[in-house]
Amino acid sequence: MDAHPSRAGSLTLVATELALDFCNTASGRGGPEARDHLQAPIHVVDWATHAGVLTSDARAAVIARLDDIGPQLLAQATAARDCIHRCGLALAAGRDPDGPDLDLLGRLHVANLAAARLAQMDGGYGWDWSAAEAPIQAVLGPIVMSALLLLTRKDLSRVKECPGHHCGWLFFDTTKNRTRRWCEMSVCGNRAKQTRHVRRRKAESVQ
Repeated sequence: MDAHPSRAGSLTLVATELALDFCNTASGRGGPEARDHLQAPIHVVDWATHAGVLTSDARAAVIARLDDIGPQLLAQATAARDCIHRCGLALAAGRDPDGPDLDLLGRLHVANLAAARLAQMDGGYGWDWSAAEAPIQAVLGPIVMSALLLLTRKDLSRVKECPGHHCGWLFFDTTKNRTRRWCEMSVCGNRAKQTRHVRRRKAESVQ
């Protein structure tokens, strides 16, 4: 387990797209400052509530079944997250996602839809999951749906990876001129600015 406490229920949601925010429950993958905020099943529930996937009633329904479904929920959540993250990294690098990852997303989507029903919402219709009857799908269904909608309906050139030191968060750039660079200017952007300032001061001091 990650030595750092989970902040799954309070992470800043900066990606614009639900699926990419879900990817951002981990950062610095493979590096010395790697952080994973999905360390236990309850953290998945905390993030889903924080991100608006689960209502308070749905959260209670999932938690009521957590002793039984917890290991499955965590395993499926991290597998879905890592798959979406690999797809996002490929898109951010201007590449097509790998076929096996696309196939996995498709299978996850089909499995989730098997537990969904078409319901009226927001003036139209959409897929809805019962947290009491299908708690795992109620959490992961909307996230995987977000990934599929991103891949099939969005401008994929706007998917970017934050270049911040040990960050790697993904986001969807909604700026008019595609100029967004950082996950958060106030965090990674400022850190980069401070690093450049220190380097410039050091260079000036040796001249």
